Amino acid sequence: MSNTPTPHNGAKSGEIAKTVLMPGDPLRAKFIAENFLEDYTCFNTVRNMFGYTGTYKGKKVSVMGGGMGIPSIGIYSYELYSFYGVESIIRIGSAGGFADDVKVRDVVIGMAASTNSNFAAQYQLPGTLAPVADFSLLRKAVEVAEEKKISVKVGNILSSDTFYDANTEANDKWKAMGVLAVEMEAAGLYMNAAKLGKKALCILTISDHLYTGEALPAEERQVSFKEMMEIALEIAE
Repeated sequence: MSNTPTPHNGAKSGEIAKTVLMPGDPLRAKFIAENFLEDYTCFNTVRNMFGYTGTYKGKKVSVMGGGMGIPSIGIYSYELYSFYGVESIIRIGSAGGFADDVKVRDVVIGMAASTNSNFAAQYQLPGTLAPVADFSLLRKAVEVAEEKKISVKVGNILSSDTFYDANTEANDKWKAMGVLAVEMEAAGLYMNAAKLGKKALCILTISDHLYTGEALPAEERQVSFKEMMEIALEIAE
């Protein structure tokens, strides 16, 4: 706790809740605070990576942007877990669909996160790590989705380091292995949680499908993303 504030987070000890919702976009963090939290305060503006703490149905909850890619969420989640006493981080973001039974607007929950990143090399493991979500958070998320009648798929997702991939066959190969969708952060979050003995979950909304060409119009994204946000807020501990 003595390492606060950090070079990337201006919060002081005690200003961040035990559970943090982490969208990639800091403006989405601001949207969540303004529309879902009560009595919220801003604890971070460093690098414009906004962070807020407030209450949701009486529970203290924080929300903070995590940026794009594993290196970014790797820094923010490590500091939250290690220096601010955070126990659970729930990533909420958009994803591109792979699987045929995944549709635009569906919520996808990452039970595991495959990756083409070299993030795990730092651990010098004698094999390949399979980064997985915390089961208690995953189970609660599925239960909340069912109660709210929200269409949800649970399975393996891909955390890719490349948004524009020179390998034009890469998506086909991941799809052939049953990967549901692609995003860019969950595997790094899951690895940090595993190493530090913490909890993590990634909840995604399918904003477009890489095979059907379906895409969510900009004006509909905010409405669809609200379902994902509500699930995450309901399971905050």
